[in-house]
Amino acid sequence: MRGGTSKALMVHRRDLPKNQDDWAPIFTAAMGSPDPYGRQLDGMGGGVSSLSKVCIIGPSEHPDADVDYTFAQVMVKEARVDYRGNCGNMSSAVGPFAVDQGLVPAGEGQTTVRIFNTNTQKIIHSTFETRDGRAVYGGDLAIPGVSGTGAPIKLDFVQPGGATTGKLLPTGNVTDTLDVPGVGALEVSMVDAANAAVFVRAADIGLTGLELPDQLESNPDIMARLDAIRVQASVKMGIAPDVESARKITIVPFICFVSPPADNPTLSGETVSANDIDLVARVISNGQPHRALPLTVSLCTAVAARIDGTVASQALSPSAGADALRLGMPSGVLTVAADVGQENGMWTARAGSFYRTARLLFDGQVWIPA
Repeated sequence: MRGGTSKALMVHRRDLPKNQDDWAPIFTAAMGSPDPYGRQLDGMGGGVSSLSKVCIIGPSEHPDADVDYTFAQVMVKEARVDYRGNCGNMSSAVGPFAVDQGLVPAGEGQTTVRIFNTNTQKIIHSTFETRDGRAVYGGDLAIPGVSGTGAPIKLDFVQPGGATTGKLLPTGNVTDTLDVPGVGALEVSMVDAANAAVFVRAADIGLTGLELPDQLESNPDIMARLDAIRVQASVKMGIAPDVESARKITIVPFICFVSPPADNPTLSGETVSANDIDLVARVISNGQPHRALPLTVSLCTAVAARIDGTVASQALSPSAGADALRLGMPSGVLTVAADVGQENGMWTARAGSFYRTARLLFDGQVWIPA
């Protein structure tokens, strides 16, 4: 299925070995990893992290959920699977899959599926149109990075704070200074909502913030610099115990560099006016520049922008409204709503919402070597 700007194999939990440790060889073989050529030609992957994913779905015993959903990020050039984070884009495909596969009964006209994401231990509500007992995929909603239109799927992330580390602000601070080899002292904000991310000003690392993925990927120096920041942040956030371990945990934290609103070039060749943007963001996902924005990181960015004093909030347009934020990114603009406030002097993220589309692409068997 396609979910938002990602694509994944959707697998029933009942069809996999009981021990999760036995899943990785199945998933890497199915996706065509490891592939030193970076194409995954001998499997179902697409050679980039957003197309090398697996979603595992089954009935839930959680009192507030209908289905359990485990996300698996399959590395392209390594024989490795990472379960440490969730994929927000693929979360949009889980509800329709659950209905179409008979795991959840369809409502009349509209259905809400309550999803328990096992990676982050968080609840997601997915609401979408249903007809004749099945999900409706055709509709008029266009999302940046996907050609055509589809039926809207509303995703509500409930209490998304601390999804990776257990804390919305893992260090307790809205900003910290990291001592990064090859970069020096760097002010960052480390925020954990839906997935953990480290935010840095584009200007502080010699970028405009408007770079497109190919420009970043063709610059090994800046990619190494960004990864060095990610590694130091991983240790500081408590995700990894040391630098060596942090290098092996590639899914979190994501690294996002932000900049104030500006005319934003896109992959389609169009430019989005600065007047239509509240904040510009670019994200590195699993060592690759993301061609849109990972949905969980979009939520984390919106949350960070609503926390006074963070690097993200400092880049926010003074004219940004109190409702949804418009994030400028390589595929256009993504709109995200984040309900953030202070309770007993502590910042808390109550919810985050956005709309995606999804589509069933193929239903059948995937063959892997014996």
